Formats: sequence, C-alpha cells, structure tokens
Amino acid sequence: MALLPTSVPANFSTTVIYGDQNHTNHVCSEGESEEWIYTVIPVYILLITVLGIIFNVFVLMVFCLHKKACTVAEIYLSNLAAADLVLMVCLPFWAVNASKRFNWPFGLFLCKVNNLCIKMNAYCSIYFLVLVSLDRYVAVVHTMSLERIRRSKYAKLGCVLVWGLGLLLSVPTFIYRELKHNSQSHALCYINTTNTEYLLTEGILTVFSFIIPISIISYCTVKIIQALNNRFLERVNSQKMEHKATTLVLAVLLAFLICWVPFHLGRIVELLVRAEVLGGCSLINGIKICNQIFTYLAFFNSVLNPILYVIVGKNFRNKVWEVFKQWSIKRTATLNITSMRSTLSRSLKFENTSRQSASL
Repeated sequence: MALLPTSVPANFSTTVIYGDQNHTNHVCSEGESEEWIYTVIPVYILLITVLGIIFNVFVLMVFCLHKKACTVAEIYLSNLAAADLVLMVCLPFWAVNASKRFNWPFGLFLCKVNNLCIKMNAYCSIYFLVLVSLDRYVAVVHTMSLERIRRSKYAKLGCVLVWGLGLLLSVPTFIYRELKHNSQSHALCYINTTNTEYLLTEGILTVFSFIIPISIISYCTVKIIQALNNRFLERVNSQKMEHKATTLVLAVLLAFLICWVPFHLGRIVELLVRAEVLGGCSLINGIKICNQIFTYLAFFNSVLNPILYVIVGKNFRNKVWEVFKQWSIKRTATLNITSMRSTLSRSLKFENTSRQSASL
C-alpha cells in the first residue's frame, strides 16, 4: 500500500526521496499540510474498521446460516466479504501507526505480516470480482452452452486458487518490508528496495493486479450489459433471477472501480516518477498526498460492499429475512421446550407433595 515512501532517509525527516537509495534523484521537502494525516486518518480508519467488521461478519453469517446452499455467485461474494474482513482486522495497526507519525510500535514480524494481509486483500478482492464477472458472463451471455461449468465445486476450487494467487503476489511485500530505527528510536515500517527492484516488482504486480483483471472485468461487463439490453423485453422467471443477481454484481463492480482505480492509477504515476519518465517536486508531493487519499478511499470499498448487498441485492435481503425467520422459529421452539419442562417440573413437584400429604 502506498502509505509510506519506498526509499527512506536515515534520519526520517519530512523528506520524500525517489530514486535509488545510493543515488538519489529527487529530494523534495514536505509541507505542514500533511499534519491531517496524523489526526484525521486514524479516526477515519477506526471508524471504517468498526463498520467493516460488523457489516462483513453480518454478510458471512447470512451466507453461512441460510438453510439453502450458496449459489456460485454467492460463494464468490462470501469470499470477497472474508477478504474484506481480513483487511478490517489489519487496519487498526495502521491507525495506531499513523497517530504516532508512522512510528511503528509492533515489531518486525507484524510489520511484514500486517502488510502481507493488506496486500492480499487488494489482490484477492479484484480476482474474486474477476470470478464473479466471469460467472455473470457465462450466466447471461452463454446461458446454455457453458452452463455446465457453473458448479459450486468449481467455484470453491476457484476461490482456493485466488487465495493462493493473492498470497503469492504478496510475497514481495513480506520480503522487502523492514523496520528502520533512527537515533530517537523512531521505527519506520517501509519497503526497503533499490530503485531497480522496486520498478521490477511493482511493474509486474501492476500488470497482474490491475491491468489484466480490469481488462477481463471490463470485457465481461460490456458483454453482460449488451446481453441484458438485448433481452430487456423477455420475462422468463429464471432470467429475471439471473438479472437480479447480475444487477447486484454490476453494482459491486462499479463500487470497486470507483474505490480502487484511482489507487492503481496513482501507483502507475509513481512508477513513472521513479523511472524518471515524470518528475518535479510539485508532482512528487502531489502524488504522495493523492496516494494517501486514494489508499483510504480503496479501504472504504470493504465497508461499501455489504451495504450494496442490502440495498441492491433483493435475493440477499430475502436470505436475511429467511435467516431471521429460522432464528425466530428456533428461539420460539427453545422457549416452548423450556416452558414445557418448567410446567412438567411444577406438576411433578405438586404431585409428589399431594402424595406425601395423603400418606400423612
């Protein structure tokens, strides 16, 4: 995540350095305008953390507790909620880190693991949406010819592969994240790479985590919208169900694009600066501010998804109502059994008392 500059000066002064650590190309001083990062950002992070944990746990409970098995699309969306939940659990560490002016107090292991999990969320989220897009593409565009591949066992296998891919793409973060201490015992959790290593790894990750998946999602989305427009006048029940599911997926895709595309575009501009294609202190400082804003906008996507499930997803709302009814029935049955046991116990006690009185 673009939370900190990649190359860090030894004294951790308010300086942004781009270029090789041994041959600095751009040195630009930061203004005092970044004080908001240390005050506003921690509060914002803690707020979305609380909301994100509550909302995503709610989504997972609905999918897990519902009596019917999840559809293929719901398997992907439940895994997306799980990825969002992982991100929410990791964010409080960065709230504390930001409030301490990026003085990381949790040690090297959590520096590496916490950032590994955050990166995994970014990569897994976009590839779960790729799977969702492909599923909707098959369901709407190739309804008959490819329907046989839309099975839950294939969906679960796809989710396992996505988690594995997300972990693999996050390995460079685990390797290069380090702690650096200055004379005042200020510890900075940052990516320690040379300029060449940074350009190589970030360039590859940008291709696999943004360009390729966004291309697949865009193609599927265009084809889905075309197919829906062509079938607008049809009123077959099964197609209506598919259309409802597709509407929710398109809303989730749109929210993802709004929240994550600015972050990835900012990272591409940063790559161009470090490659010396672009330059200038105004641009560098602007990128740093924008990356902060775009990063936390991307985090908000994990809170937005569960809200969309409720607002847009009629099928999801039906599941919520059915789960609530299941819980109400079980609760009523439990109360009835408890009441019957209490009544029986009182009856037996009264009978025993009557027998003792009669014997006297």
